[in-house]
Amino acid sequence: MSDESSASRKYIRYFWTIYVAVAVLVLFIFFLIARGFLGFMPSFEDLENTETILASEVISDDDKVLGTFFSENRTFVSYESLPPHLVQALIATEDVRFFRHSGIDLRGLMRVIKGILTGNTSSGGGSTISQQLAKMLFPREQFRGPIQLAFRKFREWIIAVKLERSFTKEEILTMYLNKYDFLNLAVGIKSAANVYFNCETDSLQLHQAAMLVGMAKNSALYNPLRRPEITLQRRNVVLSQMRKYGYITPQVFDSVKQLPLGLDFKPVDFKQGLAPYFREYLRLTLNASKPDRKNYASFQTQKFIEDSVEWETNPLFGWCQKNKKRDGSGWDLYKDGLKIYTTVDSRMQLYAEEALAFHLKNNLQPLFDNRIKNLKNPPFSNDMTAEETEELLNRFVRQSERYRVLASQGKNYREIREIFNKPVEMSIFSWEGEIDTIMAPIDSIKWYLRFFRSSLMAMENGTGKVKAYVGGPNYEHFMYDMVKGGKRQVGSTVKPFLYTLAMQNGLTPCTKVPYVRQQFVLPDGRIWEPRDASRDEENYGKMVTLKWGLANSRNMISAWVMKQFNPEAMAAVMQKLGIYSPIDPVYSMFLGTSDITLYEMVGAFGTYVNKGVFIRPYFVTHIEDRHGNVVANFIPQRVEAIDENTAFLMVNLLQGVVNEGTGSRLRFREGYGKFTMPIAGKTGTTQNHSDGWFIGMTPQLSTGIWTGADLRSIRFADISTGQGANMALPIWGYFMKKVLADPTLGYTENTSFERPPGFDVDLECTGSDPVQEGEVLEFEDFL
Repeated sequence: MSDESSASRKYIRYFWTIYVAVAVLVLFIFFLIARGFLGFMPSFEDLENTETILASEVISDDDKVLGTFFSENRTFVSYESLPPHLVQALIATEDVRFFRHSGIDLRGLMRVIKGILTGNTSSGGGSTISQQLAKMLFPREQFRGPIQLAFRKFREWIIAVKLERSFTKEEILTMYLNKYDFLNLAVGIKSAANVYFNCETDSLQLHQAAMLVGMAKNSALYNPLRRPEITLQRRNVVLSQMRKYGYITPQVFDSVKQLPLGLDFKPVDFKQGLAPYFREYLRLTLNASKPDRKNYASFQTQKFIEDSVEWETNPLFGWCQKNKKRDGSGWDLYKDGLKIYTTVDSRMQLYAEEALAFHLKNNLQPLFDNRIKNLKNPPFSNDMTAEETEELLNRFVRQSERYRVLASQGKNYREIREIFNKPVEMSIFSWEGEIDTIMAPIDSIKWYLRFFRSSLMAMENGTGKVKAYVGGPNYEHFMYDMVKGGKRQVGSTVKPFLYTLAMQNGLTPCTKVPYVRQQFVLPDGRIWEPRDASRDEENYGKMVTLKWGLANSRNMISAWVMKQFNPEAMAAVMQKLGIYSPIDPVYSMFLGTSDITLYEMVGAFGTYVNKGVFIRPYFVTHIEDRHGNVVANFIPQRVEAIDENTAFLMVNLLQGVVNEGTGSRLRFREGYGKFTMPIAGKTGTTQNHSDGWFIGMTPQLSTGIWTGADLRSIRFADISTGQGANMALPIWGYFMKKVLADPTLGYTENTSFERPPGFDVDLECTGSDPVQEGEVLEFEDFL
C-alpha cells in the first residue's frame, strides 16, 4: 500500500471524525437548547396557552366598536376574516414554501448560505413565517456575540417546529398577523387596517393588503406616513412576488402597481371618535378601586360616600377589581381583550353629538359672542367685581399644566403670573377648527371660559338602557364630564318632584289654586317670598290649575304647593325617584337650588313614563372574555317608587309644559320643532340664568340636556336668552329630529303614553269649581 493512499484514508477518517463530532455537538447543543439548559425554552403547554396581549373593545348596542382600552392596540381577527389576497401576499413575500415545510425551510437556508458565499444579498431571508412568529412570541434577549446569536437562532428553529406541531398552518398565519406591530399604535392586522385605511380587515383591497405585508419586513423603515415613496416601492415588490408565484396575473400586477398608497389614516386617539366621555366613564368605572377615605381630599366627603355606595351596589363599579379570572388573577382592562357590550347605540350617539355641537356652534355661542362686547371684564358678567374675576383667574392658573411645570422649576407665583401675561405661540379651540395664534396664556384661559358647554343623556324607557351619552362639546378641549361627573343647580326641572307629592295626596292637574304671592317664615324669623321671573298680570289673583302653574313654571304656584306639604316630604320623593345627591330640605328647594347630575335627573323623570317604576339607567349589558365566554351580565335596578296613577298624572302635567307652556317651542318652531307626537317635559333655568335645562320624554325615550358655562358667573344677561327653553331645549329637538328620521332605529311619532287600567281622573279640566277662573281675588283673601 502506497504512502499516498494511506494518507488519503487518514484524511478521510479525520474528515468523517470531525464531521460526526460536529454533528454530535450540534445535536447535543440542540438537545440542551430544547431542554432549556441554554436559555428559556417554552414547553408545548406554554405554546398551547400563548396569550397575546389584546385590547379591550367597547361595543355599541348595534355592534359597532366605539373604542378600545389597550397597552398594545391589538384586536384578534379570525382566519376566516382574512381576505385571501392578504394571506397570499404574506406567503409569496415571506415564505413561499410555507405549506410545504414543518417550521424550518432547508431549501431556503441553502439559498441564503449560497447568497452569502456568492455575495448575492437579494436571494432573500431564510426565516420562515413560523420562525418569525417564534421571534415575536418569545423575543430575543440582547445578544453579546455570534455564539449567543447562533444559540438563539437555533432556539427559534426549535420553537418554530414546536409551533408547527401545536397549531395548524392557518392558526400560525392568524397568530402572525394578529401579533405583528405595524407602528402608529396599530398592533395586529385588524388595527392596521383600521388605522391606515379606516376599514375592517375583510375589506382590505389588494394594494392595501400588499402595503401592510410589505411593512412586515421592517415597519420602521417602511412607514407609509414618514417614507411613502419607499413604502410604495416595497408594496410593489410584494405585488411582484404575488405575480411571480401565480397569485395574480401580469395584467392585474400592471394595473394595481400604478395605484397610490391610498391611505385613509385614522390615528388612534382616545380623545377622538364617538362617545369619548362615555368611554372614559367606563374606563374609570371598571378600573375603580374600593374607596378609601384617605384617597379623597377633605372637600370630597360626598364623593367618597357616593363611590362607597357604588362599590357596594353597582356591579360595574370596580368590576376589574372585584372579579377574578379562572387562574385567580384579576382582570386587566388593557391586556385581556375583553369585549364590553354597552347599551349605547352608535347612530343615536352620533345624532346626539351632532345636535349638541350644532346648537352651540350655530346658535348659542354666536349669540353670546355678539353680546360679550357689552361686558366690563369679558367673559364675566357685569355684576362681578375686578377682585372676584382676578380670584377666579388665579384659581384657573393654579389648575393649569403650565403652572405645574413652572412651579416644579422653583418659580414663585409672581414670576409665574408674569409668564402667563407674555404672549406665546399656541393652538386654541374654535368651532371652526383649531386656530394657530399668538396669545398670552392668561388670555387663553379667558378664551376657553367663554365657551358654553352642554351635555346630553338619552335613556330607553322600559329598559333603562342609556342610548346616548354626551358629556360635553369637545373632549379634547373640555374633558369634564357633565353627565355623571358634574353637578349643577337644576332650576325649575325640580318642580315636578314637588307636584308628584301633590298628586300622591289627592290633587290633580285640574286642581285650581290661587295665583298670588306666598310667604314663608324661615327658622330665623325672616320672611321669604318667592317671585316669578316675570309676573303674569293677566292671571295674577285668579284661580288657576296646577297644570297651568307647572306648564308656565310659576314659582308662586309651586310655593302654594310647598305650603300644603313640607320640604322633608319633597326630599323623600326625590330620593325614591333615584336622586342620590344631597338635598337640603328647605322651603326654597322647589326653585332647584340643589346640585344634581344630569344622569340622576333623566333617571328620575323616566319613572313617570315607566308607570312609577324607577329604573336606574345603566350602560353595560354584558362582558365577554377574549374567547367569547360571557364573564358578566348586568341588569338595571328597579324600584317601585310611586303608584301608576300618580305617574300618569305627572305625565299629563308635563305634557302641558310642551303643549302650552315653556316647552311649546317644540310644537311650532322650525328646525327643531313642529313635533306632533306626545311629548312630556320640563324646562329649567337657574338663578341669574347660569344653567339651562330641558328633560323631554316620549313614550319610548327620555332625554335630558344641561347647558351652561364652566363658571356660573359667565352667563346671558337676560331670561329670554338664558332660559332652559333657549339654551337646552333646541338640542332635544335637533336630536329627536335625527332619531325619528332614521327608520333603522324604530322610533316613531305614532306612539302614545299608556293610560293605567281603570284610570278615571278628569284631565281635560272640564269640571266645575266654586271659584270661577275669571274672578279676581285679593291677596288678603288667602291669608
